[in-house]
Amino acid sequence: MAGKITALRVQARRRDRVSVSLDGEYAFSLQSTLAAGLHKGQELTDEEIDQLQRRDAAECAYERALRYLSFRPRSAWEVRRYLLKRGVASPSIDLSLARLRRAGLVDDSRFARFWVDNRESFRPRGKWALRAELRQKGIAKEIIESVVDGVDEEAGAMRAARRRAHRLDRLDEETFRRRLLGFLRRRGFGGELSRSVTNRLWDEFGGRQEADPDERA
Repeated sequence: MAGKITALRVQARRRDRVSVSLDGEYAFSLQSTLAAGLHKGQELTDEEIDQLQRRDAAECAYERALRYLSFRPRSAWEVRRYLLKRGVASPSIDLSLARLRRAGLVDDSRFARFWVDNRESFRPRGKWALRAELRQKGIAKEIIESVVDGVDEEAGAMRAARRRAHRLDRLDEETFRRRLLGFLRRRGFGGELSRSVTNRLWDEFGGRQEADPDERA
């Protein structure tokens, strides 16, 4: 493929890419930032072309990863899986992840804290469930333990259960307890804690179906 550059044309449909022609024929395309270092009449060897194409593949992978990260923080494992599914070669993924880590855009410790804080704020989980979720995201065991260790399970169980109890407070005691206990167990809270919280919330919410209508108004 080695030859002399005879044309550098910005693509009509991809303004961020440049078509490179060698010896009068289209040869390959590059990101415009990479093509900026080229000029007509320049001779390219096979080795130089291969290097340009490797850099181009890495740049494309990096841009894809940035778009993926724009929605929410991701673990390194999530980014790798996303790029692999889109056919990106492993060497380009490795280069992209290294670059993302240097920029502070991929950090598994920070991601794990984000994940746990988000759960605690909006959908509290027990430590067992949090560990399982973080393992699924490819987070290392030592990071998981350092983040999950500080979670106040009892406070989280009460927040989660109180929100659900508002929807169950017209039920009889047996149904109330069964549903709230099941809800807490599905959220990953242990049996003893789930029963304790359920007991406390039945005392707080239970029996409202029997309350005087004027008291409920």
